[in-house]
Amino acid sequence: MRFLHIVLTALAIPLMVALVVAGGRALKGGESVVTVDRIDPGADTMQQSGSDAAPEEPATSAITAPDAPQPPKPVLHSRAIDPDVVAPPGTPDEELERVEPRAPLSDIALAGPPKPRKSKMPDGQDGTKLVQPVASAAGVIQAKDYSVTVSGIDVVKDDETCSDAGKSWACGTRARTAFRAFLRGRTVVCAVPSQGHDAASTKCWVGNKDVGEWLVENGWARAAQGGPYVEAGDKARAARKGIFGAAPDLGGLPALPAATGPVPNAPETILPAEDGAVTPPTDQQAPAQ
Repeated sequence: MRFLHIVLTALAIPLMVALVVAGGRALKGGESVVTVDRIDPGADTMQQSGSDAAPEEPATSAITAPDAPQPPKPVLHSRAIDPDVVAPPGTPDEELERVEPRAPLSDIALAGPPKPRKSKMPDGQDGTKLVQPVASAAGVIQAKDYSVTVSGIDVVKDDETCSDAGKSWACGTRARTAFRAFLRGRTVVCAVPSQGHDAASTKCWVGNKDVGEWLVENGWARAAQGGPYVEAGDKARAARKGIFGAAPDLGGLPALPAATGPVPNAPETILPAEDGAVTPPTDQQAPAQ
């Protein structure tokens, strides 16, 4: 048995060698050979030394070099053109025509406010519109460059006083205030020229209302003797209107506030005195110790 075992072992060894050789040939014919490059940097450096390989580029090679300085541009100088060679075409004087400037498209384009316009008054006379009138007294109208006194009345001056049962009151101021309220926000038409000037006496209208008649019939002016408003003045006096009436009752007005005490005198200075003490204000008490 031992002899048989030795014989089988001796036969198996050549068989195994034959199988290994056959398998190697089969693998070499059916599969491709894969080559792996070495990545050892030391080996590459040693292999490339002494060869014609190009050196590596430095890290700053991506930075572009500055442009070379450009030469300065030449300065161009202008020269005078000979008028005999280059000149505008000549135009005969007879072909030119001077025209007046056109009118503005609206009154807003004017440099100043529009001038007063002429208007017809209810009695048929020519008048001038006075915008934004102001009464300086009962019967005197101020408007821009105009100072107009209403005709047919005796103007009540603004500082005039009237008496009622031995009590005087400022009837001139009251008459001026009433006349201002009548003119507020209205346009007055007076028989004055378009150029502003001081008119001694003229007739004025607000709409269809005679201004002089309104003043007399409400008692804010006296009718001039021989004037057109004598009858209206008599009626206002009999009805005790305006300056002919009683003094205004001021009882409903609140009483004047009581007079306060005298103002304390302020100290000359609040800076520390020579001894170092600070002078307190006179209206404050010294702090408690």
